[in-house]
Amino acid sequence: MSVQAASVHTELDPQRQQFRQAMAHLGAAVNVITTAGAHGRCGITASAVCSVTDAPPTLLVCLNRSSAMHSVFDGNRQVCINVLPASLESIARHFAGMTGLSMEERFQLPVWDEGENGVPVLRGALASLQGTIVEAKDVGSHAVMFVQTTHIKVRSDGDSLIYFDRNFHRVPRAWKATTPSEG
Repeated sequence: MSVQAASVHTELDPQRQQFRQAMAHLGAAVNVITTAGAHGRCGITASAVCSVTDAPPTLLVCLNRSSAMHSVFDGNRQVCINVLPASLESIARHFAGMTGLSMEERFQLPVWDEGENGVPVLRGALASLQGTIVEAKDVGSHAVMFVQTTHIKVRSDGDSLIYFDRNFHRVPRAWKATTPSEG
């Protein structure tokens, strides 16, 4: 479920309400998914992202088909999955539509680099995985997009940002005790 979709309150049948409540208890990494190309430039905050396989490196990203941005992602096919550190919670809020910044203003913030095919890459991301949507399946209200990665950048520092119980939370990197021989 996308973070943005979770904040929308509409009248739902009891089973859908119960499902959404259950999913609120499923903590997940916070990502900003970006695209650019002939169909425009946009980004969304999403927690519905997971690995599929490492041969070839492929991720799964779920996007609500009723979102105006769905057609932009589907048309461009080039994306970047930016895994956010806790220090960039404000970026997550901007791309979830929580702050009132327009899409253009979000990309004017001084945190972006240009990646392959002009796709925005978040400079301070814990990981940035650029790639191509190689397949998409419609499942209910969402499109399940399979992204084969072509360029990966990973940081070795920073705390994680997760979405749990309809809020953002910092998850600190595990502290590693040194043994006397490591000194």
